[in-house]
Amino acid sequence: MAGSQDFAPDPRNANALIYLNGALVPRDQAKVSIFDGGFVVGDGIWEGLRLHHGALLFLDQHLDRLYWGAARIGLDIGLDRDALTAEIRRTLDTNGMQHGAHLRVMITRGEKAAPNQDPRNALGRPTIAIVAEYKLPNPNIVTQGLNLHTSSIRCTPADMFDMRLNSHSRLNLILALLQAIEVGADEALMLDPHGFVSSCNATNFFFIRDGVVKTSRGDYCFNGVTRGNVIRLCQEHGVPLELGDFCLADVHAAEEAFVTGTFGGLTPVREIDGHRLTAALPGPVTTRLRALYEALKDAQASGQS
Repeated sequence: MAGSQDFAPDPRNANALIYLNGALVPRDQAKVSIFDGGFVVGDGIWEGLRLHHGALLFLDQHLDRLYWGAARIGLDIGLDRDALTAEIRRTLDTNGMQHGAHLRVMITRGEKAAPNQDPRNALGRPTIAIVAEYKLPNPNIVTQGLNLHTSSIRCTPADMFDMRLNSHSRLNLILALLQAIEVGADEALMLDPHGFVSSCNATNFFFIRDGVVKTSRGDYCFNGVTRGNVIRLCQEHGVPLELGDFCLADVHAAEEAFVTGTFGGLTPVREIDGHRLTAALPGPVTTRLRALYEALKDAQASGQS
């Protein structure tokens, strides 16, 4: 079994330096205190980035999401956008990375006076870690596709737990994935509080029926940068698109489906709850959108978008 986050190990990563609070250190020295808010209660936010031919793809959108998330939880990152971008670039330059890397920028409330959830016990300095690794999606996933299983764990509205926050607290999503793994699936499909299809446990979900690309309205799913780009590509290139409330019966009758994320881009789906999708992988609409997305990435790298 392999999810949309599946990758082949790259030996170059063993010697890659990790950014930790301004220092670049070997992997075995990249450590934080057990009193760190991220370790104690998952008090932090993160962002994933892709390095493509020297360009940090869609960097402005990712930074918008990161700083919005920090503001939502009252976390002072301590660096403005330009300064944080410079530290990300320093990490890449020190490691000699130009292409094919995936980055995880992680920021927590930092060390606390005691292991409890009260943010007022933070000692005042956030923990900032940047992990840059050579990491590409498994190429076999394009023709193999994902097997999804609908979880009983629901996506939550913003007034309960805002799915738009890239929070270090992911236990509800891990529980959904564990349900999928238990029945032999790759990832979990999750419904919103009203029973409509929302997202997967780590990615956003699209399906195609009668040539129309369909996805949730977005009220209860991740605020995905790739999701937003796919929606824009459909609108700009005349691909029929519908954002709405869709039930599982709609999804089970789909010809094609795919999930979106920063790491995997557009990853095809082959089966949902035992229902095999009818189109050969990758389906024609998925293939077209994958090509448009690759062109968008290349345009970003060449400074044309």
